[in-house]
Amino acid sequence: MSPKTKPQVKKVVLAYSGGLDTSVIVPWLKENYGCEVICFCADVGQGDEDMRGLEQKAINSGASQCIIHDMKEEFASEYLFPMLKAGAVYEHKYLLGTSVARPLIAKHLVDVAHQVGADAIAHGATGKGNDQVRFELTVMALDPRLKIIAPWREWDIRSREDAIAYAAKHKIPVTATIKSIYSRDSNLWHLSHEGGLLEDPWNEPEEVMYQLSTSPENAPEAGQYVEIEFETGNPVAVNGEKLSPAKIVETLNAIGGAHAIGRVDLVENRLVGMKSHGVYETPGGTILLYAHRELESLVLDRETMHFKEMVAVKYAEVTYNGLWFTPLREAIDAFVNATQGPVTGTVKLKLYKGNIITAGKKSPFSLYREDFATFGEEDVYDQSHAEGFIRLFGLSMKVRAMNGLPVSGLDMPKPDYSKFKRD
Repeated sequence: MSPKTKPQVKKVVLAYSGGLDTSVIVPWLKENYGCEVICFCADVGQGDEDMRGLEQKAINSGASQCIIHDMKEEFASEYLFPMLKAGAVYEHKYLLGTSVARPLIAKHLVDVAHQVGADAIAHGATGKGNDQVRFELTVMALDPRLKIIAPWREWDIRSREDAIAYAAKHKIPVTATIKSIYSRDSNLWHLSHEGGLLEDPWNEPEEVMYQLSTSPENAPEAGQYVEIEFETGNPVAVNGEKLSPAKIVETLNAIGGAHAIGRVDLVENRLVGMKSHGVYETPGGTILLYAHRELESLVLDRETMHFKEMVAVKYAEVTYNGLWFTPLREAIDAFVNATQGPVTGTVKLKLYKGNIITAGKKSPFSLYREDFATFGEEDVYDQSHAEGFIRLFGLSMKVRAMNGLPVSGLDMPKPDYSKFKRD
């Protein structure tokens, strides 16, 4: 973008993490837009180490102010748990840790812009990734009047090495180095790793890369039992102790991480069209998703459960693609919530060296009845009735065979058109 086409900006709110990219954006915005920069940091559970000294670092980088919001409980109750109830998993593996945090961060970014009277927001997402879409769609949905600045789509910095050099030139301390170059995103739900060795999918991730979970080889030799209690689809207690939504995730992260739960290696399809290779650690989320599915298997009827599985795929796409603040997501939530009334009960799991093993499940709304399922007494089920059911269920197959038609539908006999009269 040339200087002539740059929008006039007086005050911008930057989504700030204190990492390499957003650290260099602060002086870059001042140099290239001549505007006041206010940093906004979202505490979504990335850890005290990431938050320590953040405000002073932002000021030292040239920001006039740094605003920090503690959003951990809102993140868990209003974003993670709705996604959990939907059963959303992207491409069979990804539990959407980064994806689901972005609309929440962008929502607060807009709120802060209103609070301080800013006319623009800025973010550090690259032009190759999904986050630019998630941030900007949320801003468009909540306040399309705000201008959006995405430095990675404008500046001459083309690599993390360039960004490190820029930071050094402007005397901005950063933790990233050219030697250790992983790109990470951390929050209450997960920790993601990209770049470095992972740019070649043939490379096995190095063990020192992992931070939330131990390896299966180093996990305890004895398994650990954990009980999770749900009320209308929401987890409310772990091992009998009532906890807040964020505390539930934190507790299960610690328990699951110690037993090597939640590691995922995935080559995924980005929204922008390319594939990317990432490794994710989601210990608590993996346990919760497993437990929630186990309880649903006990209390949901077949048709609802099977349809909900299809809805889960769409919910994952909507979340991944940044369409959180849309009528579609709200409509899907309405359906999901309508299914969660009976999802109340307790699931007992055994964690052992990366495995989650079901050890028991119970619910006052269970649809499982031993007297129906047993091979013993037949007071509630007459096995002779199955014969008529099978005859009707397979009628179309029987007709096909009687007509001598192939099972696959291929090599169908050609009709004898000589027997048909022309109109």
